[in-house]
Amino acid sequence: MAKQNVAEQFVDILKRAGVERLYGVVGDSLNPVVDAIRRTRGIDWVQVRHEETAAFAAGAEAQVTGRLAACAGSCGPGNLHLINGLYDAHRSMAPVLALASHIPSAEIGLGFFQETHPDRLFRDCSHYSELMSSPKQMPRLLHTAIQNAVGRSGVSVVTLPGDIAAAPAPEHPAQNALVTARPAVRPGETELDELVALVDAAQKVTLFCGSGTAGAHAEVMAFAERVKSPIGHALRGKEHIQYDNPYDVGMSGLLGYGAAYEATHECDLLILLGTDFPYNAFLPTNVKIVQVDIRPEHLGRRCTLDLAVWGDVRETLRAITPRVREKPNRRFLDKMLEKHCDALEGVVKAYTRKVEKHTPIHPEYVASVLDELADDDAVFTVDTGMCNVWAARYLTPNGRRRVIGSFSHGSMANALPQAIGAQFTDRNRQVVSMSGDGGFSMLMGDFLTLVQYELPVKVVLFDNSSLGMVELEMMVAGLPSYGTTNHNPDFAALATAAGAFGVRVEKPKQLAGALKAAFRHKGPALVDVVTDPNALSMPPRISADMVTGFALSAGKTVLDGGVGRMVQMARSNLRNVPRP
Repeated sequence: MAKQNVAEQFVDILKRAGVERLYGVVGDSLNPVVDAIRRTRGIDWVQVRHEETAAFAAGAEAQVTGRLAACAGSCGPGNLHLINGLYDAHRSMAPVLALASHIPSAEIGLGFFQETHPDRLFRDCSHYSELMSSPKQMPRLLHTAIQNAVGRSGVSVVTLPGDIAAAPAPEHPAQNALVTARPAVRPGETELDELVALVDAAQKVTLFCGSGTAGAHAEVMAFAERVKSPIGHALRGKEHIQYDNPYDVGMSGLLGYGAAYEATHECDLLILLGTDFPYNAFLPTNVKIVQVDIRPEHLGRRCTLDLAVWGDVRETLRAITPRVREKPNRRFLDKMLEKHCDALEGVVKAYTRKVEKHTPIHPEYVASVLDELADDDAVFTVDTGMCNVWAARYLTPNGRRRVIGSFSHGSMANALPQAIGAQFTDRNRQVVSMSGDGGFSMLMGDFLTLVQYELPVKVVLFDNSSLGMVELEMMVAGLPSYGTTNHNPDFAALATAAGAFGVRVEKPKQLAGALKAAFRHKGPALVDVVTDPNALSMPPRISADMVTGFALSAGKTVLDGGVGRMVQMARSNLRNVPRP
């Protein structure tokens, strides 16, 4: 057997760790690795048009499969383009190995062409970021990077100079066993005893769930039944906890709806389950709070805790549910369920009724029809901004669907590249990119990746010709919108020119037919839906400051001659504004 070089050994180890593909853009410093992939069965190179797409795609693949995924960038600007997608993957706790190829090792530190310092650049968005300066560091350095990515649920970066990649690898490398899954973590008995005592002493318990409840749906339902607790959720918890949930009271936060806010504030014990919910303004300050999380650094950093429990949600609930006393009184639970029902009947459903003739089309109506027509096991990738709102309020989870977005990092342009990664995991599974026109146009070049690989991703474009969430933020701050308008092309025509299926929708009665046609099409498709730019996201609880901001913005807009805009906005929204 011929002696391997470092690149060949690198690729073999990735394959053994379960990596099936690397997303990236080729470059000379990457040539040894790309060539090794070309000659290795069972692992592929996916050519994207921008390295940011590569990182987003790898992060999405890792979130869909729960396994290690990988991306790569060539030296200097090439791997620097990875950084935004890697930040997103890291903050989403997605296990991703990034290969940052580097300039010749003898030139490092001498201001060589395209020189950067990737091992330093990526430290803030990774658990592990190291430079391979000698072939003798293989395979241990790569093993360590993989263990960090998988074991700590995040990003690892290996910086590899091109000449080191082409150098002979150490002979007879140790075949270390690789960790490919995380363990279950059960809290200590002391913490479990304290948690049981707090639950038994409370009259009104509310659960607030995040992505850490993944795989713990049955345990959360059993515990809620025993203590008669309403269940609210953060955005990242929606797909894991809202379905088959008779205790659901909606979502809290700026994108929220329903009675989750009331349930978290009117209880006397709030239990945060697997959530690092960042908006402490929506958390109560006058109730007892317990937090259960697998990552100890999350405990207590958003609010003051009465008890911090380090462990995973499923193991914690399995341990305490048989031990807590069953609560016979459902009054608090039933009150919150009634409030939740009233809220849904009012705000959330208002935009999807009697809108068949409303133009421009309400984006809420688009999300509602999409939810009805999409497959029961569809993967939705959601752009940051207003698409987040419509997905949060109108997509129906069922335990089989997935909803992926840049929910912690909050990057624009994430939906299309994440759809690429999700679709590569299963070409027969429906993948829908809910894209905003602002986000889509930022990485629009990678729509060509869909065409090149014949990926059947369906892009549903919410085309309001504006940066809608930024406009809302300006209004809350009391400012008239400025710099938020997009002059857009006919995106459907662009899709058709690229060799995909494209259709433009300007009237509500065209929507269902267009979506059905796109879903029937066997290749990539884009549905360009012209939506109402005046449709705003109203949070479930509006503060006096927000009302003041809206009033100031309205006044300034009117003074600037924009009366018509304010009338249009009022017609679109004010009949459903919740009162402070």
